Amino acid sequence: MLVISLIATSGALFVILQRPSTNPIGRASTLSQSQWGPVEDLDRILLVKVHQASLWENPVGLQAQTRAGSARVKEVGRILAADHVELDRKDLEIAAKLGIRLPTKPNADQQGWMTELAGLSGPAFDRTFVLRLRFAHGGVYSAIATVRASTTNSLIRQFADHCHDVVLKHMRLLESTGLVNYRETR
Repeated sequence: MLVISLIATSGALFVILQRPSTNPIGRASTLSQSQWGPVEDLDRILLVKVHQASLWENPVGLQAQTRAGSARVKEVGRILAADHVELDRKDLEIAAKLGIRLPTKPNADQQGWMTELAGLSGPAFDRTFVLRLRFAHGGVYSAIATVRASTTNSLIRQFADHCHDVVLKHMRLLESTGLVNYRETR
């Protein structure tokens, strides 16, 4: 059931981020104007999704410090947690500048992953930690590129560049654990 939910959520996010919302005359829906350019639906979605990622990846990265069996997974968790503190600080700052409200908790899938990981330790935690985080990062990787390529807001474009770099770094770190099963995607 969780796998079906993950696929559906990832697919919906991919579709939303691949295709901008349009109003009746066919242009992207503009939520507001700012000194950096119009703020559109995709811009808001990026800020929301990055904040939600930080809301679950930071605590799970910290959790790895006590639940992981591998020293490398502990190290990767520490780095991810620290990166998400900084990423979220920037996200919150940009959202405030653009007048965008952000959620206060991770989405349902992310909450499920947190619950799943809270019940694990040692090698089982390590494998599941790498699997869930790599899946989440892989799903957002192309979506960030879409926002980066399509936004007309210079502040969002700069933030998307930064998010791209962080996601790529995190994917490489997760892969460095030696626990990635490239055939298993969920």
